[in-house]
Amino acid sequence: MAITWRCTSCGTPYPDDGLPYRCPKCGGVFDRPDIPTFDPQAQPPDAPGIWRYRHTFALPENAPIVSLGEGRTPLVWDEAFGRRVAFKMEYVNPTGSHKDRGAALMASFLKARGVSEAVEDSSGNAGAAFAAYAARAGLHARIYTPAYASSVKRAQMAAYGAEVIAVDGPRSAAAEAARQDADRGVPYASHAFLPVGLDGYATIAYEIYEQIGAPGAVVAPVGHGGLLLGIARGFLALQRSGLIPRMPRIFGVQALACAPVWAVARGGREALGWVTDQVPTAAEGVRVRWPVWGDALLQLAEAHDGTFLVVEEEAILPARAALAQRGFFVEPTSALVWDALRQISNCAPDPIVAILTGSGFKAPQVSVTPSSNPGEAKR
Repeated sequence: MAITWRCTSCGTPYPDDGLPYRCPKCGGVFDRPDIPTFDPQAQPPDAPGIWRYRHTFALPENAPIVSLGEGRTPLVWDEAFGRRVAFKMEYVNPTGSHKDRGAALMASFLKARGVSEAVEDSSGNAGAAFAAYAARAGLHARIYTPAYASSVKRAQMAAYGAEVIAVDGPRSAAAEAARQDADRGVPYASHAFLPVGLDGYATIAYEIYEQIGAPGAVVAPVGHGGLLLGIARGFLALQRSGLIPRMPRIFGVQALACAPVWAVARGGREALGWVTDQVPTAAEGVRVRWPVWGDALLQLAEAHDGTFLVVEEEAILPARAALAQRGFFVEPTSALVWDALRQISNCAPDPIVAILTGSGFKAPQVSVTPSSNPGEAKR
């Protein structure tokens, strides 16, 4: 499948060479205009990782396979707030998060474009994944990261050979530093702006379908929005291919400290006026004030009965503890889904799938405090 991305604002097709991260004509965001066809018979049995779904990827034909064995993550059932829930353990991917699915495709795309070095910005997981897959593909990676980001994540990036530059200030300051580098001619392999990663996240939906069939609801954290948008589009591909009867209901969850998608869904665009990325939050992975895929995710949610939720700061670490006591050791950003499950326990259709995005080893400095009544959520 060839690159078919187009600017969502002016319709300009993505160029045949180079690596623009935004439309050169109007500054808009590129996206693929189609939903792929999912064909279970088109999966080569010997393809590594998520590459058995290559027929759904909008990659050039000459794009090489870059893989560390990402995907095929477990789906483990447990009980939460009186409901049976299947937890998709994305944190067992090679670098410890779901970002590996997007990074594998990004590295392949860069190789197909003849890129030998690229710049990226990340608060942690995306940078670690990009560093690993760039190393796998023989690319040099330079990653700008907020100075407040987990020291473990920064060390992980450096271990893969990436050049890691800490930037003071909010998450947006690191992104601006990367864009300035890109303006000087360095290819910007942005996991936020380039849509290549969305096809990688869609493979989560394909795996869930193979594991349990059609879920009734899917719950996932929302930062830039690419994870949940990709998953939802994966289920749309399954529906349009006649494999599931309907789209699952999607629930996106943000930290109240920085919740722009929830704010717009609740109060319209004027509500963005009181959203900031200056307030600290344990859920640093979703501390994004201007989500690139926010509009697309809001439109999809409106069309398919999606809902956005927020979690107050004081609930995040207890949620992490509750998950750990069930054997799921995740970072605080992942733990947002636990309180979301509490909020939707009376309305989400069965079966419910919750996406656990990042490993607890990414943020070991954040203590896990046992709840006063560990059995509370099981009743």
